Amino acid sequence: MLAAGASLAGCSGRSSDGSAEGETADGTESETATGTPRDGATPVGTATVPSEFELPIPRDELNRGAPKDRIPAIVDPAFASDWSDVTGGGRDLSLSAEDRVIGVERDGEARAYPLRVLNWHEVVNDDFAGPLLVTYCPLCGSGVTAERLVDGEVTRFGVSGLLWNSDLVMYDERTESLWSQLLGTAIRGPKTGTTLSFVPSSLTTWDAWRESHPDTEVLLPPPDSGTIQGLGVRDYARNPYVGYDENDTIGIGYNDYYDRRLHPKAMVIGVRHDGRSKAYPLSEIGDDATVNDAVGGLPVVVTTTGDGSLSAYERTVDDERLIFENDGPRHVRAGGSRWEKVSGRAVDGPYEGTTLVRANDRTELFWFAWVDFYPDTDLYRSDE
Repeated sequence: MLAAGASLAGCSGRSSDGSAEGETADGTESETATGTPRDGATPVGTATVPSEFELPIPRDELNRGAPKDRIPAIVDPAFASDWSDVTGGGRDLSLSAEDRVIGVERDGEARAYPLRVLNWHEVVNDDFAGPLLVTYCPLCGSGVTAERLVDGEVTRFGVSGLLWNSDLVMYDERTESLWSQLLGTAIRGPKTGTTLSFVPSSLTTWDAWRESHPDTEVLLPPPDSGTIQGLGVRDYARNPYVGYDENDTIGIGYNDYYDRRLHPKAMVIGVRHDGRSKAYPLSEIGDDATVNDAVGGLPVVVTTTGDGSLSAYERTVDDERLIFENDGPRHVRAGGSRWEKVSGRAVDGPYEGTTLVRANDRTELFWFAWVDFYPDTDLYRSDE
């Protein structure tokens, strides 16, 4: 059963006059627009909308989870090398080796965003080698990072309080448009159809991220980090979703369908290329294992660490298609080099210093969430 506080995921999309974001006060639809990523951007990919969905999403497909900003986005993040000097919010705020974090590396520097914070705040507006948006939806188990730019202009994002397919719906402060976290796309409001440029990220453990990035900074919880409208500190020693990742409950009761090929909370990593989608379940690959495959003609390697984290990379390097083999819980081997599973970086041999290109735009997530957005997805099975 969901813990108290889980029902706060997602927020109502009502403004002070009672209208939904992206609508006028009388409920009519605002003008739509299409945007482009920033010139010179080098994202892992630009968001796309599956053909099953038409924009704008009908208002009655959005469900209220909580009032707007009840889950307060972080707008003034603070960082340190660890949590040894954290000033408040819980009984025991030390980070353990097993704590999960979303890790981002940009311009040779690294930052970690603990789920201890993201479970309560869901959205971080950062400036890290450029405007950066870090998001996590606890109901879908999904992390998405992107450039914090809309039509080339910097904006802040908040938690609207609405859910779509049980996934976080954000709003941008400048236009009040509503954005799907998993699609990285505005689904209602003036910027409907505008897409964000994804940034590579990893969902892994604090220990594994620090081993791969020893000089990393880590996000500090409020009050060290500031939130929208100065809203409150939470108990960061407590997981508000305890047990949710193990039961059959989908979201907070709005979903009535999922593909029964897997348990709804099975962890998968999804890859899309050339109109094809494929999900790789941790349960089929296993801990500390590696799979060479192709999706829509794109050669990929999917690998798991000893703690069960999933990563997916393109396996063509300098026009050479590599075949990867497992080399312990933290590395794979190909082309005479060892490569880190968490970062995709070659640590020795002829490819030393080369980093593999991510094949996934989102971190690992729950099966029901992936298949809700990509119902025609293929599914990797170990007998392949």
